[in-house]
Amino acid sequence: MALQDAMGQKRAMFSLTGLRERHRTGDRSRLALLAIVLLAVGSVLSLLFSVTTGASNASFLDVIAKVAGSDDALNARDRIIIFDIRMPRAILGFLVGGSLAVSGAIMQGLFRNPLADPGLVGVSSGASLGAVVIIVLASTFAAPLYTLLGIYALPIAAFCGGLASTWLLYRIATGYGQTSVATMLLAGIALGSLAGALTGLLIYMANDQQLRDLTFWGMGSLAGATWAKIAAAAPIILLSFAAIPFMARGLNAITLGEATAFHMGVPVQRLKNIAIVSVAAATGASVAVSGGIGFVGIVVPHVLRMSIGPDHRFLLPASALLGGSLLIFADVLARTIVAPAELPIGIITAAVGGPFFLWILLRHRARLAL
Repeated sequence: MALQDAMGQKRAMFSLTGLRERHRTGDRSRLALLAIVLLAVGSVLSLLFSVTTGASNASFLDVIAKVAGSDDALNARDRIIIFDIRMPRAILGFLVGGSLAVSGAIMQGLFRNPLADPGLVGVSSGASLGAVVIIVLASTFAAPLYTLLGIYALPIAAFCGGLASTWLLYRIATGYGQTSVATMLLAGIALGSLAGALTGLLIYMANDQQLRDLTFWGMGSLAGATWAKIAAAAPIILLSFAAIPFMARGLNAITLGEATAFHMGVPVQRLKNIAIVSVAAATGASVAVSGGIGFVGIVVPHVLRMSIGPDHRFLLPASALLGGSLLIFADVLARTIVAPAELPIGIITAAVGGPFFLWILLRHRARLAL
């Protein structure tokens, strides 16, 4: 009886807190819908900007004319540059940025902490380990698997590595219905270190060409974007996006705690399973085709949460749009800032995301110290 009274008082306290928060901030659903529309328009513009920016002198109007069907708008060289180099790179950048941002938003909602991010808690390291296994051992132990799966071998291996890391992280950090932030971060560091050690061992076994490819790949880059890579990664990423409508309301409820969400009718265990698989799939496919690109998953959801609110019905699709656009602009900067050379895109995202992460840490340090 006393336990029921305590739970009733707790739910009442949460309801009162929620009412006060809504009264203070106001209903942001209209603002969120407007933001999603603007982000969708901005995503289209960012794709066009990426396709029309580079060493080639093909102009914006030339590209539009070619897409409209004018065969004389572009010469053969510009046609190859735009449709075989820039366009797959822009599309892949949008998919990778969107998947990393959505993964960060899902993890932050699942762990109920703004510091959760696939790159910070070891998920990306696990996905990288899976990808490196295929790259280094494709001609030896993993040859039958590589032959069987073809172009899908790399994203599937990265997905398996990311899934294992995410599952282990959640099992270690969660106990008695509560997720410990400190345990999550420390476990993420430990899992990342272990995956890094195994990755280092495989790199030690690699030949010179594999070593060069792995070094550049580890810093993150979209330089090798092709339609074949899009065909391999896009289905996995889009399937993870398709799970968004089934997670949004549950993630909203789970912010009050797993027990409260369960009593509200949310299938908590099924929600956790869907979230873990979605994060692993999106992160694994992204790491497989672009390498290590950090901080997108922590910067984008946090910026959106401050502007349109924490409602995951709007936060998740907005994160996909803003994350994709952000990575496209970062990629344009990476290939133009030191032209004709190219800067790894992971360096740019780390240069921006590192200070932002420190700001978030300082902003929440009082709550994290509890």
